[in-house]
Amino acid sequence: MTKEELLLRTKNYAIANARLVLSIPSNIVNRNYADQLNRSSSSVGANYRAACRAKFKADFINKLKIVEEELDETLFFMELLVELNIEMREKIVPIYKEGNELLSIIVAAINTSRGN
Repeated sequence: MTKEELLLRTKNYAIANARLVLSIPSNIVNRNYADQLNRSSSSVGANYRAACRAKFKADFINKLKIVEEELDETLFFMELLVELNIEMREKIVPIYKEGNELLSIIVAAINTSRGN
């Protein structure tokens, strides 16, 4: 996967999560978790963009670690939302799977970068 493809994929991931957030029933718990989901999922793409501009290998790896953390946080809030809104499961599962795929890609990139 090229840098450009991953840039687009992380951006589309943030958009998919934003659309999901807009569809979540409004209550005090959902609002809090949806807000966290929205923030962490948009940070995935923003931090990947920052990683692409890194000047040093160590900086690149550190920024990718932030992407990894944001993806993991996003997955966590999706898990909470699906537990509390079981009727949204079908809508959440495909986005969750994409997040897992992105996480695998980022972890592989970190491991590859550390090995070089």
